[in-house]
Amino acid sequence: MDFIKIRFGNDFLHEKSRFEKNIEEMFQSMSPIFTLSEGPWKPLMDIYEAPDEIVILAEIAGVSKEDLELEINTKAVRISGVRTCMPRMENSRFRLAEIQHGPFERVLFLPSPVDTERVSASYSNGFLEIKLAKLKFDKTRTIPIQGE
Repeated sequence: MDFIKIRFGNDFLHEKSRFEKNIEEMFQSMSPIFTLSEGPWKPLMDIYEAPDEIVILAEIAGVSKEDLELEINTKAVRISGVRTCMPRMENSRFRLAEIQHGPFERVLFLPSPVDTERVSASYSNGFLEIKLAKLKFDKTRTIPIQGE
């Protein structure tokens, strides 16, 4: 059986500055010509919540499972990896270049705390699906009052 690497921790908030991201996004939106062939990209993701779990669906076609890394703590998920460029034909040039490749990283803050012991991840048809069980906080406890 193959496994997707999952690492638990709190230290994955070391992203680029907001200024760097805004400049990069501005040039990429004007034309793919401004996109470096090997540069960071941002895969599309969905997060949906059920009563007992949170599900994250990431569209990462062309990324091999061995090039994926997943880090989880009770408040956030970090998904990172690398998509390599497909080989081109000899003596060819791009007329349109929209498929992004290179490293990617997404940090997603979760709508409610999750149990890091109850996580599953699967990868099929270019989609990474992560299921996270919510922490249960509905336990009530009677506390005795001390004193007179």
